[in-house]
Amino acid sequence: MNIRITSRKFKAKESLKEQIRGEIKSLLRFNDNILNVNVVLSYTHPKDSIKVLEIILQLPGKTIIVEQSSEEYELALGKAIDKIKKQLAKIKTVRTTRPKNENS
Repeated sequence: MNIRITSRKFKAKESLKEQIRGEIKSLLRFNDNILNVNVVLSYTHPKDSIKVLEIILQLPGKTIIVEQSSEEYELALGKAIDKIKKQLAKIKTVRTTRPKNENS
């Protein structure tokens, strides 16, 4: 699994990057076929301080994109990870309940 973190118009702290990597690696419990994860950090206005976090997660044959905004990147990260966990659980449920012999 490749994790790429991009911060637009600022330099992200190393502690924030480590927290993001830890949260992304925790997603392997839900699906171990994650190929690539791109995390984009940006903000709308410096004074308003609305921070936007976008996660693009690639699975074989499927891409999950989640965007979350908040006053802090840590809060946006938690909400985005929760959304991805729900989507990964849904994919796993569909995969396990689908009959094996669909073509016959």
